[in-house]
This record gives sequence, structure tokens and C-alpha cells, in this order.
Amino acid sequence: MKKRIIFVDDQPNVLKGFKRMLHPMRDEWEMTFTDSGTEALKIMTEEPFDIIISDMRMPGMDGIQLLTEVKRNYPNMIRIILTGYSDYDVTMRSVGVTHQFLFKPCEPDKLKNTIVRACALREILADEKLKEMVSQLESLPSVPSLYTELVGILSSPEATIEKVAEVISKDVAMTAKVLQIVNSAFFGLGRHISNTTQAVTYLGFETIKALALSIKVFSQFDSAKMKSFSIETLWNHSAVVGSVAKEIAKSRLCEKSEIENAFMSGLLHDIGKLLFAMNMSDRYDEVVGRAVAEDRPLEEVEREIFGTTHAEMGSYLLGIWGLPDPIVEAVAFHHMPQQCPEQTFIPLTTVHVANGLAHETLSKDEKLIVAKIDMEYLKRLDLEDWLSDCRNTYRDIEE
Repeated sequence: MKKRIIFVDDQPNVLKGFKRMLHPMRDEWEMTFTDSGTEALKIMTEEPFDIIISDMRMPGMDGIQLLTEVKRNYPNMIRIILTGYSDYDVTMRSVGVTHQFLFKPCEPDKLKNTIVRACALREILADEKLKEMVSQLESLPSVPSLYTELVGILSSPEATIEKVAEVISKDVAMTAKVLQIVNSAFFGLGRHISNTTQAVTYLGFETIKALALSIKVFSQFDSAKMKSFSIETLWNHSAVVGSVAKEIAKSRLCEKSEIENAFMSGLLHDIGKLLFAMNMSDRYDEVVGRAVAEDRPLEEVEREIFGTTHAEMGSYLLGIWGLPDPIVEAVAFHHMPQQCPEQTFIPLTTVHVANGLAHETLSKDEKLIVAKIDMEYLKRLDLEDWLSDCRNTYRDIEE
């Protein structure tokens, strides 16, 4: 079935450009073009759509007002906003209603790839009720604002370490975590770093982005919601997996972007657990309890109860947030790497191994049983003998 997309922009030339640019996709997508938010809402009452792509600034009803109405009335639609401005206040207003930002002028391939990926990610969750739940989450509605601000600054040609450090300094929790990590033995600097500018210099922009996203996500959880779910345990586990995945990628002499993707994938690989815990706390308590009592993998019980797993839930959310494909893949398949279409050494490989090693070290009374490291997968990549080196890396970081 064709995916249905509606484009909204008050400039006729922009709409004509979209039509021309996307003409080759007419056999795969059914596209509607309109020049006002009011007209778009009227059209949506008459026929369903999968994705809306709207300009930010329009007369009458602007893009934020339009997507707010779309979120309220059609929560399962993916909401993408186009903007030619870097107005911080306006961008922050749109965070809660927008899944993804695209900046004008948008390259044809960028626009096409964004839409293709958004359509593909809709297929990850087969249950329409769960799609709707992910799309309208109140407790985790969109990309955290600090991450959005950092991405905006880093995308600017005027980006500097000082500007990034200034953003970090606005957030006490973020500042504390950045300084804690850069001063840990993991970096082995041999001296104490006490300001964010130095910390950003040592950690790098991509690591800062990863930390900004993960810390903001984890800090939103209300620990009183569940008896059997510990946010502290989940954060600690995620931080270890991220660090180990990063070091594993380094040991394979991966490119810098792959190393940073491994780190962010590790930090966020269990974000789907937060989605369940925040929005279905009672039922997820039951899932966690049953997994422990019956000595079964958590993801197996999740699928039994919800029809999906935390891996799929997390990858869906990160996908509509617009995170890079390697990160979405790593989160989606971190328990079952052989199901990933890409069968080469990728961030998924590092996260799967790091996650498995982290769970190996826990005593049986403390852990939820999870799938072991997939040795068949490692064998396929000719990496069986490499696992012992990974265990040494894990032990070094844990210590």
C-alpha cells in the first residue's frame, strides 16, 4: 500500500519544487500539497495520511500550531517540520510536537531519504495501538531540548567549543555528568578537569551530543511509578554498555563517526524500557516480575504481553527523532543481530557484545535473563576469537 504524505507550505514555488523533486516517487507515495495549515486540517478530515511535512513559518496558522492540532487529532502520524530559520525560541516551542527537523533549503536526497526512512520505521511496530502510543507519549514526546539546541549549534559553521560549553553550562545535571565522565579513570587524563570548555575539548562534540540526549531522557523518569524497575540501574548499565561499545569500536580501528555511533547506541539501547515503564507502569511491573520469576528473557515476555519488545519500541522512537540509521539499527537488533539486514561490523556489533558482557557479570539473583552473545553471528563475521579481547576491555572499564 502506498504511503500517504501531505506537504504544507505557503510559498507556491516551494510546493512546485517538492512536486518536481519527488515526481520519481509517485509510484510509491501518494502525495498531497497545500498552501495553508487550515486547508491541510480540512483535507485530513477527509482522508488519512501517514506523514505530514510542514513549513515552520506561515501566515495564519504556523507550523507549530498545525502540528499541535495534528498531534492531538492524528497522533499516529509522523510529524516533520521544515524551517529556514535558526530562531532558538521558535525551535524550542516546536520540540514537543515535532518528531524531526529539516532545514531549508533541503537537498532532494535528504528529503527523500528522510521520508523513505520514516515510512520504513512505521513497519517496525505492527500494532497500530502501539504506534499511536509511541507517537503521542506525553512523558517522552520528542527530542530533549538540550540535544536539539546542541545539534543546532553544531550544524552551524560558527560552532565552537566555547559555544557548546555555554549550552552545557545551562544545565546543572548535564554539567555534572560531563565533568564526572571526563574526570573518570576511563579517560586517564592524569589531571582534574573543572570546567565545561575543557571537558568538551576532551570528550568531543559527538560524545557531548550523546550524553545530552541520554541524560535528559533518563532524568524524566518518575522512580515512584514502579517497584521492580530501577532507573539508576538502567542508567549505569547503559553508560557501561556505551563506554564498552565505544572502546570495542576503537579497537577495530573504526572511523570516528562509527565510534561515536557505537557510544550513543550503547547509551540508548534500552530506551524502550523507559517507554514501557513511563506509560504502562503497572503492566510493565508485571512483565519484569514474570521474567524474573520464570527465568525468561525480558524481551520474550514483553512480546508475549505487548506484542513488541523494548528494542523495537526504542528504535521506533529514535527513528522518528531522526537519529542516524546505524544507531536505530543497533537499538532495534541488539538482542538479535542476525536479523539485521547489514551483516558486517557495525555499531550493532559493538552494542550486542557490550550488552552481553554487561549482563554476563551480574549474578543470577540480580539480573533479568537475556539472550546470550550470539556466537553464530560473530562466527559469520569471523570474530569468534575477538571476544576474549572484548572481555578484557569490559573488565578494564568496569574496574
